[in-house]
Amino acid sequence: MRAVWVLIAVTFLFACKKEDKRHLVISKVKSASKLATTETIIDKVVLGTQEKKLLGIIKVNKAYFAANTQATIKSGVDLSKLGEEDVSIEGRRITLHFPAVEVLDFSYPFASYKIDSTITKNKFLNKIDILDHERFYMMAELDIRNNLKYTGIREATEAKTRRMMEGLLKNLGYEEIYITFKPGELIKEVEFDYQIEE
Repeated sequence: MRAVWVLIAVTFLFACKKEDKRHLVISKVKSASKLATTETIIDKVVLGTQEKKLLGIIKVNKAYFAANTQATIKSGVDLSKLGEEDVSIEGRRITLHFPAVEVLDFSYPFASYKIDSTITKNKFLNKIDILDHERFYMMAELDIRNNLKYTGIREATEAKTRRMMEGLLKNLGYEEIYITFKPGELIKEVEFDYQIEE
């Protein structure tokens, strides 16, 4: 009977130790979450044209517009979403399933909107006004947002996060480290439906 109690106690202590390791790893990983971000700057040239028609039929002339803009995107992994089920520990081997990389901050300040006067040309009875500028600016922002998935931001952020976490986990004594990322949307795509009345 005594051997049974010793076996139960050893099993309980081993289970508690394994659970303590899991909690230690989760807390260390979550505390390093702000370091696992990337910042990307995207320069965007905004081009636009506007045609003027007489009686809605005859093309009179075309006005041209160009501006340089800049967007700053911060992406990372929200490690506060990491749960116990995402961490598997077996001796010196650890497997982590991180949440998907997502855009944490998207900044597209109007202050970066610089009109290129060498290309921008207004024509007789066809001037690009403030509403046109706003429309071009909004179209450029949506174009950047909707094409972020093609820029390599996700892959760069995953690589940086993986490198950083492998270093952290090696310092905690793990030799075999496996890190995967769950699928998910980088940034929500937005439809553009902005009409200018003529």
